[in-house]
Amino acid sequence: MNTPGQGRAGDVAIYALGLGDDALVLAQRMGEWIASAPELEEDVALGNIGLDLLGQARALLTYAGSADGRTEDDLAYLRGADEFCNVLLVERPDDGDFAHCVARLLVFSAYQAELYARLASSGDETLSAVAAKAVKEVAYHRDHATQWALRLGDGTEESHRRMQAGLDAVWPYVDELFAADELEPGLPGVAVDPAELREPTVAYVSGVVGRATLAVPDVPAAPGGGRAGRHTDALVSMLAEMQGLARAMPGVTW
Repeated sequence: MNTPGQGRAGDVAIYALGLGDDALVLAQRMGEWIASAPELEEDVALGNIGLDLLGQARALLTYAGSADGRTEDDLAYLRGADEFCNVLLVERPDDGDFAHCVARLLVFSAYQAELYARLASSGDETLSAVAAKAVKEVAYHRDHATQWALRLGDGTEESHRRMQAGLDAVWPYVDELFAADELEPGLPGVAVDPAELREPTVAYVSGVVGRATLAVPDVPAAPGGGRAGRHTDALVSMLAEMQGLARAMPGVTW
């Protein structure tokens, strides 16, 4: 994992960096759907969700970078894929299928809702403030994904098939959201133990899946490692597009 600093302050920065990378990468993925969503209103909705995530990313990356003098732009545009600390769920491509986008947003927003609800009580004032704002945003993200999952799952035969396929595709990456990390035990009262988030997150998603006449996938977990910088080729390709202009014009403030 990227190491912005040393000691407790450095650990808090690394923790913030991981959460910020999650939000940044998913914001980019959501932005890919603008002008490609099934409805004009959905172009706007997904764009707004992406902007919410980008706002979270900016706050968290700015805080993480303050530990060693890097800016949010440095962290967003000038790191390679092996320096990113996001979970693999947010980087996987949707392969042009809207149901895959919905499935990922449902899982990740349910996770974020539980995360930020707890992080709002963090002893770190910056993390607490970011979480207090974000918890309201992700409540909308979760509701939006829920409504689409119900609409697709309990819709036509084809929409049902695609929604189930979307769940099947993202489910191998769910375990990594709750994987133990060496940072959290060393930050009592500051960080959130991801293992505590598994039960409420899975319970929420399972409830939606049942209401949508779908099935919770029974598939093996994919290898994790995103927090430690082990990523898929999908992130490399995404970063090439996201960072291309900034790298071609170094020193420019965006």
